[in-house]
Parts: sequence; C-alpha cells; structure tokens
Amino acid sequence: MSTLQAMPVILPLQGVESEHGAQIIEKALRQINGIVKAKVEVNNRRALVEIDDTETLNEVVKTIRGLGYQVITLKKTFPVLGMSCASCAASAESMTKHSEGVVEASVNFATGNLSVEYLPNMTDAVKLQKAVQSVGFDLMLEDGDNRKESLDAIHARKFAELRFKTRWAIILSLPILILGMFFMEMPYANLIMWALSTPVVFWLGRGFFVNAWKQARYRSANMDTLVALSTGIAYLFSVFNMLFADFWQKRGLEAHVYFEAASVIIAFILLGRLLEEKAKGNTQSAIKKLMGLQPKTVIVIQSDGNEQVIPIEDVKVGDQIVVKPGEKIAVDGRVISGSSYVDESMLSGEPLPIMKQENDRVFAGTINQKGSFRFLAEKVGRETMLAHIIKAVEEAQGSKAPVQKLVDRIAAIFVPTVMTIALVTLLVWTFLGGDDGIVHGLLAAVTILVIACPCALGLATPTAIMVGVGKGAENGILIKDAESLELAGKTQVVVLDKTGTITEGRPAVTEAAWITGETKNVNVLIAIEKQSEHPLAEAVVNYFNETSPAEISSFESITGKGARASFEGETYYVGNARLMEENGIELQDALTDKAAAWSNEAKTVIWFANSKQALSVIAIGDSIKESSPSAVSQLQSMGIEVVMLTGDNENTARSIAAQTGIKQYKSELLPQDKAIFVKELQKSGKLVAMVGDGINDSTALATADVSIAMGQGSDIAMDVAKMTIISSDLEKIPKAVKLSRQTVETIRQNLFWAFIYNLIGIPLAAGILFPFNGFLLNPMIAGAAMAMSSVSVVSNSLRLKWKK
Repeated sequence: MSTLQAMPVILPLQGVESEHGAQIIEKALRQINGIVKAKVEVNNRRALVEIDDTETLNEVVKTIRGLGYQVITLKKTFPVLGMSCASCAASAESMTKHSEGVVEASVNFATGNLSVEYLPNMTDAVKLQKAVQSVGFDLMLEDGDNRKESLDAIHARKFAELRFKTRWAIILSLPILILGMFFMEMPYANLIMWALSTPVVFWLGRGFFVNAWKQARYRSANMDTLVALSTGIAYLFSVFNMLFADFWQKRGLEAHVYFEAASVIIAFILLGRLLEEKAKGNTQSAIKKLMGLQPKTVIVIQSDGNEQVIPIEDVKVGDQIVVKPGEKIAVDGRVISGSSYVDESMLSGEPLPIMKQENDRVFAGTINQKGSFRFLAEKVGRETMLAHIIKAVEEAQGSKAPVQKLVDRIAAIFVPTVMTIALVTLLVWTFLGGDDGIVHGLLAAVTILVIACPCALGLATPTAIMVGVGKGAENGILIKDAESLELAGKTQVVVLDKTGTITEGRPAVTEAAWITGETKNVNVLIAIEKQSEHPLAEAVVNYFNETSPAEISSFESITGKGARASFEGETYYVGNARLMEENGIELQDALTDKAAAWSNEAKTVIWFANSKQALSVIAIGDSIKESSPSAVSQLQSMGIEVVMLTGDNENTARSIAAQTGIKQYKSELLPQDKAIFVKELQKSGKLVAMVGDGINDSTALATADVSIAMGQGSDIAMDVAKMTIISSDLEKIPKAVKLSRQTVETIRQNLFWAFIYNLIGIPLAAGILFPFNGFLLNPMIAGAAMAMSSVSVVSNSLRLKWKK
C-alpha cells in the first residue's frame, strides 16, 4: 500500500450551490479516516482535500455522491498489453489504484482491459500508462476504431506467434521425450537432447524469462516467474549433470538429466496458452457479433436528389439514407418514406420482424427484409443504440463480481507463496531425503513451480461473467455490471411498476359495443375524434383506422365532457355519461350493462350517440402486455414473490393484479412512496429487484438491490438501472434470473476446481506420497496438468452459451 504524507487533492464538484451544502460535505468528509483536511469552495465549485492514503480518495468520492452531489471524473477502458496471468492483472491493478488522482481501477485478466475512473484535473491517460509501464506492462491509448483495429492486429499477431512457438516446441520436444524415456543409453543421447532443448527453452520459451526478469526488477512475481524458475532450474541442473557427471558418481549417485522435463513443460504451457487464447476469444463472441452488425458504407441522398455511397464514418445527423432489401441499417433514425419489415432480433431478442412505416424509429445493426425505405439519421457514431449496447456490454464484461475480490487477493500472494513452498520443499528433501534428497528436492521444487496455477483462479469468475453478459445481450437483456448479474439470481422479491411495465403504457380501445345496425355511423365517430384534442381520442381513431372519416360540420369541443358535430342534418355526440344525460339521450340497458362491467374493470367508458339515443359504448384502457401474466407465473414458480406498485386508484390496481395473477399490490403511491416500500422490504431482510420504465420509478430503481428498466421507457430510468430489457418484454426478467443463477453456478464450479486443483496438485508435487508408496510426480505431467487447468475453466464457462 502506498502511504503518502498529506497528499492534496482537488475535486471538481457539481450541484453545490450554497454554503449550507458546502458545510454538509465538509462535515461528512471530516468523519472519514485518512482525511487530514477538507474544505469546499462554493464559488470555485471544488473541494480541497488532504488525504494520507490514495485509497481514501475512493471513499471521499462515494461520500460526496452519497450526499446527492457530483464529483467530475472520467471513466475509461484501456487494453493492457503484456499480461500473461492473473498475478499480472493484480500487479497492474494495484499500481494503477495507488496512482495520484485515481478513484477506482480494475484490471480484468479475461478481457485484458483496465477500467479506471480518475480525476481529469490530477492525472491523464499518459500518466496512467507510465504507472502501468513501471511494473512491466503497457497500456494502449489509441481511441475509437483505430484502437479496435490496432488491438485486433496485436491479438492476431500474438496468436500467430504463439501458434508458431507451440508447433515448434512440440516438434522439438517429441524426440527429446522419446530419447529421455526409452533411449537414455544411446550414444550421445544427452548431447542430442541438450541441442534440441536449448532452442525450446531459450528461443521458444524466451518470453517466460524476459517477463520474469521484468517482474523481478520491480520486486514482483507472476506465472512467468514460476515457469522460468522451474524450466531454468531443470535445464541448468541437467547441463551440470551432463558436463560434471563425476561430481555425483564419486558420491555413488547417478547423474540424471532432465532436458525432456524442461522442454516438454514449455511445450505444454505454450499449448495451454494457445488453447486458452482461443477459448477466451470465444467468450467474446457476443461483442464480435454486435460489432459486426453495423455496415461499413451507406447510401445517402445528396442535395441534388442523387444517391451516393459513403463510409459510415461520414454520416451526419439529418442525412437521408436509403435502405434496400436485405441491407443492414447503419444508424438510428426515423422513417420518412416507404415501409418494410425489419428484423430487430439482434438487439431485442424478439424473433419476429417488425413493420416499419413513416415516423417509426429504426436502429443501427437491424436488418431490413424485403421492402425498401428512406429514413432520416438522428443518432450516429457513438450515440446509436447499438453503440450504447456495445459499450455497456464491454463495461459489464470488464467489471468484477463481488466474489472476484477474494480471488484477486489470493492471486496477489499466490506466486510468492508457491515460491516459498518450493524452497521449503527443496530444503526438507535436501536435509531429510537421504542420498537422493537433493535430486528429489530439485525435482519436487520444479514440479511445484510448474503445477501451481494462478491463471485458473484468475479466469474462473471473469470468463463466466463475459459469457453471461454476452448471452444476455444476445437475448435482449442488457446487463451493466457483474454485481447485478450475480445478485439477480438471489432475488427474493420482484417489485413491478404497473404502467409501461406490466401494461403497454398507452391508452387503447379494448372493446366496443353497438346497437344493432348502427355500425354504419362509425365514420362519423372517427371524424369527430379526429378533430378532438382529448388524449383518448387518438386511441379511438387508431382502433377504427380502416374506416374513412365522414365530412362533418359544426364541430364543438365541450370541456370535461366530450364533443359534438353535425352530419347530414343530425347532431352526434361523443363523450362521457354526463354529456349523454345533459342532452336527454336514451341509454339502452344492454349498453349500460356493458359500461358498468367495464367501469368495474377500471376502464374508461366513452359513449357515442345521435340526438335521440346512444349508438355505441367504447372501453379504453391501458392494456396488459401479452407476456405479463406468463412472466409473473414464471417468477412465482421460481420461488420469487411478485409485488405491483402503481399511482393509479384501488379499482385499477385490483383489476390489473387479478388479471396477471399478482397477489400483493399497492395503489395510489407517489414516486417516493415506491422507494420507501422497497426500503421496507430490504429492512425485512429480502433482496429486492425493482422493474420500472418511467422517471417516477428512478428513485425506487436506485434504492433496489437489482434495478431493471424497460428499454422503451425513459432515458433516466435506463441510466439508473443496472439491467435494461431492450424489448420491454416482461418474460425476459425470469430469463435474466435464470441466466444469473447459471452464471453464479458456473463461477462456483470454476472456483471449486481451480482451488481443488491447487490444493491437491501442490502437495502431490512436493512428494507427500513418497514416504508411503515412493510416488513422485513427473514435472512433465505437472506441466500438462497446469496447461489444462486454465483451459478447463474457460471451457466450463463456454458451456453457458448453450444452456437454455
């Protein structure tokens, strides 16, 4: 830990408009351990803080934000180059965390990325790069598409180089293995093995030694240190035994060589890393699919009306874009002419194409079907929904689940611990192992260094998270961080907002009843409603959209009651029962009974009449989504309690709850009441998930343990929530819970096998069975086991992709 003497920090603030607010912040900051001095300057909109430890900065920022104010920080993700194991990630993360101005930092070994939040007035990307370089690694600072292409090129070059090294290591190691196992007495066998193993160790395995030296310079150690020590010791010991065999023979011992162990260990470890890289690439398939959804070029209508093909980077807001059959839509926008079905399954997870007509929104990455249309570009580049989804998935895959923190602490001390165990083993064998003690001790120490594997531990959680987040994105479930993915499966209560979550969130005609023979007047009804400004009028027009309106006259809006108009000498009325009553209009019993039944179901009733009698009665309501009853039933069958909250009246709440199978509901709630209810559930010891779509749900979403927003809701709700259901289909919530449970189960399996592997492997390598049955683990077998341990963890994570 880096302890500093009263390090000054300047925090840029937002939202502090008064001295009272400044005093609140100062009082809270002075209660934090590690704060030497705290002062808030309202006029300069900043806080001046002196801290005695860099880790205190994170708590300072959290405290200020917890009071409702904002600290201006930057959040960025940089690829880390040169990492080879989980210990490398821990080293790079620790150095970044203890750099000046860094609020939070996290290095994910599986993705190879550093996610960092920092104060832009105190540090920048170049300073962070220098900090990471100081422990033997590097950061890629290029941004945007250039960085993506450069990173892809680096990964491709690294993979090709690894494949080359692996192939030649195996080719050269095979004859060494055969000679060492079966033809040791052959003339010049030792010289041949020495000649073949030297390029394997110092050419093909050079990277292990170079990285180990880099770590040693900074008093650190990683997986490469273990490999370099084990193979280096085996190689040098073998060279000594070959050149100075008399040293052992004079003492009555045989001078064995272990060239095959040194070369085969490197071959196995290179093979393991090759398989691991390939498997890790598969865990990122979801991101690659999303990135491949956007076309490289688009057809734009020029000012002279001609079509021109331009690169997607040149598209600007306001451009008119032509989409032809089978083409991918390049940016977000709104249809201005034409129509077609569009496949949005890659964003929403919904299998059926959706009809797009004039004024409908279209999204980047979706695929046009057989029609063609033009649309106006509204969001381009990083502002499109696809770009936001890609960014959210990348950030989520790079985030760490709570369980990973324990693993990181273990990984940080793993390599030094293993080196200590190897040294103790060597000493014990040397002094207590008899005549062959030093030989057995060296072999046991080499085997311990080879078999110990922090990589399996380091990959156990992040690879499962990557696959889980990616699978969620493919199914229209956008997960913003690993913590919410882990917690969702533990949910005990799901709290659902009514409007826009359980229901469609917009009024629509649910039923209409007519007296016999009067449906011919529907054109008059449509004509009156088209001229009406009442919010419910549009629902009626949409319901009868296949009918052409009549030519009415003398239209008059009657505030609070409805409207009237004339057609062919007859007066017609549209409105509530009070309007009918005031104009002496006869209401038939059949229509009255219908209206009463609909009112009991919390629907709004609209009457349509001529000057003598009612012709029709129409029910308007916020219809329940088709998937809502099924989603509620699935959640309940999973042992999760479902509660509905609404600002609507008791009748409406009771009706919706009855139709969806919800047993507990609360009505007539204000936004703050929803948050209070969530807190009450949490106080009773329950883990709560809140699902909402509106601005009025944002407080409750922020309060809940797991927050889920509907993708067709407000931007504020989606910003606050940790998960977003892109299609707003409630059935995705049980899927999200199942995905969480499957991911957590996979993490547990990975961690179990990673820990068990090391707990069993290291004692076996030390020779714990030797006193009982003379068994000593061969270093070559240890190398194969170590290589396969990481591959098995990644492969187990990949199984998530095929689970339902």
